[in-house]
Amino acid sequence: MTQATLPPALDEQAIDDPLSAWGAPPSERYEELANRFRPLFARIRDSAVERDLEHRLPHDEIKWLREAGFPRLRLPRDQGGVGATLPELFGLLIELGAADTNVVNAVRAHLGFVEDVLTAHEKEWQAHWLGLLAQGALIGAGLSEAGTAKVGTFATVLSRTPQGLRLNGKKFYTTGSLFADWVAVAAQDGEETVFLQVPRTAPGVEVLDDWDGFGQALTASGTAIFENVTVEPEWVRPSAARFPYAVPFYQLVHLASLAGIGRALADDVARRVQQRDRVYSHGNAARVADDPQILQVVGRVHGAAYSAGAIALHAAKALQRSYQTHLDTDADAAQREHANALAHVEVDQSVSVITRLVLDASTDLFDALGASATLRTAGLDRYWRNARTISSHNPRVYRERQVGAFVVNGTVPPASYRVGNG
Repeated sequence: MTQATLPPALDEQAIDDPLSAWGAPPSERYEELANRFRPLFARIRDSAVERDLEHRLPHDEIKWLREAGFPRLRLPRDQGGVGATLPELFGLLIELGAADTNVVNAVRAHLGFVEDVLTAHEKEWQAHWLGLLAQGALIGAGLSEAGTAKVGTFATVLSRTPQGLRLNGKKFYTTGSLFADWVAVAAQDGEETVFLQVPRTAPGVEVLDDWDGFGQALTASGTAIFENVTVEPEWVRPSAARFPYAVPFYQLVHLASLAGIGRALADDVARRVQQRDRVYSHGNAARVADDPQILQVVGRVHGAAYSAGAIALHAAKALQRSYQTHLDTDADAAQREHANALAHVEVDQSVSVITRLVLDASTDLFDALGASATLRTAGLDRYWRNARTISSHNPRVYRERQVGAFVVNGTVPPASYRVGNG
């Protein structure tokens, strides 16, 4: 069937809508929720290529999200949020990722901290941070290190001195901290690991934009230095327990970013094929948009994007079940552990599939276009660069092994990941 004979239901508006074929939303209210943010997402996407070329950090874009209440989505309504479910949150992260995955990465640590607060057993600590989050506080990352500390420990130290608590150390991969009010830090307190939040502007805190990766270049995922920083006791979390689905949550944020990249590149290549006038003498039609081989490429990358998003949203349901089971007072320890294990495994078995789909699509899209598509000003290379960089975090090579170990031997994936010297 040609476009000239399309049935009335497939009008021009439906064809031009990049959201029209991504499947059913994750909830009945999702469209109402998403429509609040879609104009903002479009505004962020409009400048994504320009910012990438100029290495302009998304300070304004993060500010817009804060003003719109995006960081408070998961908070209860009486705390300034909307009580978004995890599938709803990840649906929005996919759409934000289609606009700019740098921005998704920049709020990743904050979103994880929100989960820590929502699931905390320390009610006084929880109430304190719910209040700050409701006021708009934004949290950045200060967990990972690139130094000489052994796996399972940190070189960053919280010391008890006659003058009070002092923090000293250096962190890397401090994603989002340059945009944040507080930096979430992991440190050694003797033999124990402690978690604390330190104001980004406190004396002795310095956050550098020295991330030199070829992708995700605008996340400010560089170095944070803590030099004899005075730490108030209330900044230290009473326990080192994280929310039970922390590992799959942080990984699923990356998968949502990849699914967003898939949607963006699928939309981009379709639009460019629609607009392309130049054809090859050995092609199949007088218009590129009518060439069946080119349409096949467009369909392939669109199918990859659809599948990546569908898998990510399905895995988000497993995280929601873990969250609900954790808060269910009638659930016993075995039920909680089972829900947590399934959340880990569902995300783990999604990693390799989504990664492969999006990395392949970010290369295949060029088969539908000419050499001009490789110009830096087109910005199409950023899809592969960003996807490849995201996929290098928490390497996918271990995920398939963990799934195999679970289904064959019942081995539950690890509850936390650490990087350091062996």
